[in-house]
Parts: sequence; structure tokens; C-alpha cells
Amino acid sequence: MKMTQTFNQHVVKKRNKSLILHAIKQFFPVSRAALATKTGLNKGTVSSLVNELLEEQLILESGPGVSSGGRRPVMLLFNQTAGYSIGIDIGVNYVLAVLTDLQGVICYEKQIKVNHPTFREISDILYEVIDELMANMPDSPYGVVGIGIGVPGTVSTAEEILLAPNLNWRNVDLKSLLEKKYHVPVKVENEANAGAYGEKKFGIGQKCNDIIYISGGIGIGVGLILNGELYKGHNGLSGELGHMTINLDGPLCNCGNKGCWELYASEKALLQMAEQQGIFATGEEATLEAVVQLASSGDERTLQLIGKLGENLAIGINNIINTFNPEQIIIGNRLAALQTWLEEILRDSLKKHALATHQKNLQIDFSKLEKRSAALGVAASSTEHFLAINLEEN
Repeated sequence: MKMTQTFNQHVVKKRNKSLILHAIKQFFPVSRAALATKTGLNKGTVSSLVNELLEEQLILESGPGVSSGGRRPVMLLFNQTAGYSIGIDIGVNYVLAVLTDLQGVICYEKQIKVNHPTFREISDILYEVIDELMANMPDSPYGVVGIGIGVPGTVSTAEEILLAPNLNWRNVDLKSLLEKKYHVPVKVENEANAGAYGEKKFGIGQKCNDIIYISGGIGIGVGLILNGELYKGHNGLSGELGHMTINLDGPLCNCGNKGCWELYASEKALLQMAEQQGIFATGEEATLEAVVQLASSGDERTLQLIGKLGENLAIGINNIINTFNPEQIIIGNRLAALQTWLEEILRDSLKKHALATHQKNLQIDFSKLEKRSAALGVAASSTEHFLAINLEEN
């Protein structure tokens, strides 16, 4: 009986401490009295747990706030520089890494161009990039609290990469490899899920609860936020909507399926169409940046190609709208760079095809975080994991 009682007290204390920390994180600067009001906890509990958080350097005291009649209260701040998280988004043609403080503010960023890297090549690039981020990290009580990695593929609940078709990876345990080298917790996540989470926390998805995030890069990944929570499915493998068939007689995809949506509506599809039509000058590299430049200069053939891409994108989005009836659709990752030309095309195409009832109050937005959504999402997951563990231990 005594053991159960002690366990229950520990659970209650952990929950209360978490409540206080998250209230300070959200409302800082805030007084102890205001915390008691916001959390519904009594002043004694607040005072005792605040003292623990101060000792752990997760919060700080600042100068007195505004008086409401008596002595001016000491204000509490979240110590967002108590530690730092690393978030890395692995793409087929890039690796993007960010170092953030505990509030998600980017302190250092590094992007490297790659080309269909092998797992060995990626490992070496990750070591190089993580070492560089750590070397540029300000001094702090906790240092690096975690590393988050977003990958374009299916990730099991144990965070093993089961299949990343566009990277040609199968059954890869990146988590163990990095944990062994850096001795900090590593979280591995599907990059579209990470992007959806990044947008919900820091981006254009903050006010919505039912969000479909479409990550358009070399392939297409989809992250689902349903009822305000990241939806991962029974085995953690949801969101592979880039591989829904939109043409039964279409070409073979890397996943083994035929006529997948990403073969028609991704960055890779756009570049292939552009090369087939001779859009690029001789010797010019086929890149999305080159397409953006041509479109900006009003090149008619390029604008027609983006129009075709928009129509193909709308076919998949239409299916998604009819299935999930979302509040918001966010186009993110590399394709967000085409917002100027895609926005109107998408709206027009969807008006023609999607069920009118499903489009009521639907927001279609482009990511404001652009290519950083996934890296920020996995960095935030690492920070939250650190804070949860820290509360668990004390």
C-alpha cells in the first residue's frame, strides 16, 4: 500500500511540475501567484516546485513585475538557453541541420547538397554536421539535450527506418548509431510527420487542429495532425500518401507500386518534365531554383509546367480532402518555393473537383517555415523529450 502511495505521489508531483514548467514556458514572465491561478495549484505546491526548477536551471528569476497593491512580485522566466537541440532533415538532395534553443529559436543552421547518398555517406555527413553545430553552440548548463532526425521514409514505433524508397534504404538503425557516438537521446521521425509537427508548433498551423501537411520534395510525404495531435497510425507508419495510385497504367515507382502521386506532383516530377521539354540551357543543372528563376522572369513554358504540376498536386489533395475533411492543408518543404504560381492553380483545380461540402472553411496555406519545418519539428520533439525526462528524474 505504501509503495502504491509513494508511486502515486511521484506521478502527481511530476504532473504538477510539468504543468508549472509549461505554464512558465507559455506565459513568461509570470509571478508565482499568477502561476497558482493559471494552474489551479495551491501556492505552497507552486513555491516548492518553482524552487526545484530554479535549482535545475530550467527557469530563472527576473526583476520585480507590476504590483497589484502590495509588494512587487518577482517574475519567473523559462530559461530557453539552458540547453540546445539539434534537428536534422535528411532529403534525397540535401541535408538541413539546425541548432535551436529550448524555445525553438534557431541559433545556427547548416545545409549541405547531396545526391542520393548511401547510408555510409549520410553517416559521415551527419557526424560532420553535428560536430559543427556542437562547436558553434553557446555555453549552457545542459549542452545538447537531444538530436532529432527526419527521414523521407517509414519509421517504426521503435524508430528504426524500415524503408526510405527514394534513398534506397531498408531496415536502418540510425538512432543507435548516433546515440552510441554522441551519448545523447536521438529521435528518428518520418520527415512529413516532423514537418507537420513543426508547422503546428511554430508555423502557419498554430491555430488549427485538423491539419494535412504535404511535404513536397524529391518525393511526397504527408503528415497528419488530427484533433490537435500528430496521427501516426497503428504501427507508426501513416502518411505514405505520396504512394497512392493516381494512374493504374503509370510508370513504376521506387516503392514497387505503379502510377504513384509523387511521380506526377513532386519536385522530381517537375524537373523531369522540364528536362523533357528542354527548359534548361545546355549544361545547366536541373534544379528547383533554376525553375523559380525562369518562372520569375515570366518564361511561358516554365509557367505552363508549374500549371501542370499544380493540377497533378490537386488530384492527390482532392482525395485527401474527401478522406479527412481537414481544416487546413499546408504545402511545405521544397515546393513551398512555388507558392507565387501554385496558389491560384491549386484553388481553381480544387474548386472543380473536390466535394463542395468538404471545402467549406478549408484553408490552403504554404509553409512560412519553408524548408525548415521538419528540422524544427524534430528539434522540438527532442526538447520535449528532454524536459519530460528531466521532470521524471526529479
